[in-house]
Amino acid sequence: MNRRNVGAVRAIRLPGAATLAIVRGMNAWEPIAAAGATDAGAAFDLRRAVPDGVAPPTPLVFASPHSGRIYPADMMAASALDDLAIRRSEDAFVDSLIAAAPALGVATIGARFARAYIDVNRDALELDPAMFADALPDTVRARTPRVAAGLGAIARVVSEGQEIYARKLTYAEAAARIDGVHRPYHAALADLLAEARAAHGFAILVDWHSMPAAAARSAGRRGGCDMVLGDRFGAACDDGLTALVERGLERHGYRVARNAPYAGGYTTELYGRPARRVHALQIEINRGLYLEEATLQPTRGLQKLKGHLETLIGELVAADWSALR
Repeated sequence: MNRRNVGAVRAIRLPGAATLAIVRGMNAWEPIAAAGATDAGAAFDLRRAVPDGVAPPTPLVFASPHSGRIYPADMMAASALDDLAIRRSEDAFVDSLIAAAPALGVATIGARFARAYIDVNRDALELDPAMFADALPDTVRARTPRVAAGLGAIARVVSEGQEIYARKLTYAEAAARIDGVHRPYHAALADLLAEARAAHGFAILVDWHSMPAAAARSAGRRGGCDMVLGDRFGAACDDGLTALVERGLERHGYRVARNAPYAGGYTTELYGRPARRVHALQIEINRGLYLEEATLQPTRGLQKLKGHLETLIGELVAADWSALR
């Protein structure tokens, strides 16, 4: 990987907490290095269920594209936001929620760089020309709904609509983020799926996210939901996968909605090709279940939810997927 844009890592101070070193994508409240982590480069944290080169034991691959916590110094110098505000778009602790997966037979990949720096769940060409001081290539996709919302590959705003940058960026800055983070992340994810498909005849990608509690309250029936399953209205995966996850979550008492307000993002759309025996499902988790959104501090609900998801992962590992072959 080209590391020229990695830069320095800034320390973040949260209210009532010690200074937090945002290093290598780990949770600020967890050890910086975790057993079993593979040093796969600065762009992502990849954890295999078996040693590299050994066939994966299951067809499952988990991804967490928005849990990265690295904010390079050059980005922070250009930012108009304080340390806490810029973290509003993070899927905080989602990588921790699925940390048991490799021990159960599931490879995981998580972004290390923050979503606000480069969003790997966007097409790399989704860029807003108004954010840049110079001209962008003709190949840029400037008119997508995500760009219009300020949430392209280089986001203009954080989740509460606050403008991130105090100055215009250059295309060279965007290209460095794409080349150094976005492309390596997707190359590694594509390799994991290819390995699973080669070993099992098919692959299953589960893309893990979190959603603001306000969005969860407006989703589903009966006044809100706890989880949203996005399968692009059946286009990204076999319904059996969505139904199995839905039943597993409902057994723990969670309210589950499908495809509204989140039907699946770029990753689900890109990789979800059931006709090619690759199935992709996006899971959005209500942050109110495990997090104080105002401070980004975890609540006691984190461990409860983590235990329930570990049970769900075990059910996915043990499932009969013969219908997907």
